[in-house]
Amino acid sequence: MTGSTAIQGDRTAAYAPALMDVVCVAKRYGEQRALADISFAVNAGEVLGLIGPNGAGKTTLLEAIAGLVSVDDGGILWRGTSPALPPRREFMFYLPDGLRPWEDEYVARVIEFFAAAYGRPADITANAIGVLGLAPVLRKRVGALSKGYSRRLMLALALITPQPLLLMDEPFDGFDLRQTREIMAVVRDVARKGRTLVLAIHQLIDAERVCDRFVLLADGRIRGVGTLAELRAQTAMPSAGLEEVFLALT
Repeated sequence: MTGSTAIQGDRTAAYAPALMDVVCVAKRYGEQRALADISFAVNAGEVLGLIGPNGAGKTTLLEAIAGLVSVDDGGILWRGTSPALPPRREFMFYLPDGLRPWEDEYVARVIEFFAAAYGRPADITANAIGVLGLAPVLRKRVGALSKGYSRRLMLALALITPQPLLLMDEPFDGFDLRQTREIMAVVRDVARKGRTLVLAIHQLIDAERVCDRFVLLADGRIRGVGTLAELRAQTAMPSAGLEEVFLALT
């Protein structure tokens, strides 16, 4: 599937103008190709999964969208226009994988600082603490948190932000099965309330449960874009799960 075909098919499926277009993005590190001709659309209010194994280019793609790494070709369009880097940060927030800043600070202070930096009201902060179950660790230092609670804290900070688009790298990493289900419910509720999420996920079962549509990546290239039903049709596998579809396309 070419980049232009991916975008056209994407919009036809959504029956609405795209919130954001990723257009022909390419990135190399020396002789190594990280991304090649990456094009797809992101629709408002959806949960879009960037799906692929480790090394597929998911993190590089998120960093390119967020403007943290330069690209060799292509770019992004926000509602049809090409934004410069500073304005880009006004409408998207990127949560990397494995981030644990401010280790000597108390959890409550980190949340309060973050909310104040964005001018967010107390009810937004209280809701983030509540839905992510952070009340038991508010008086702990960040460095003393388990991996699961540390990830919950970072997710809470993302929820506190006002940007309409959230980019998250491996948001379910560090959670067991029950906890993953809880965080999925939080993600779905965020989308239901009008925000848009792009999630990089390597666990296909998790992705199938939480995402509305998928961008399948392998070796830095797109191998398929669409809903599970559309990808099943593309592979002529009407009852296949996302894992079987991914294997068929890659």
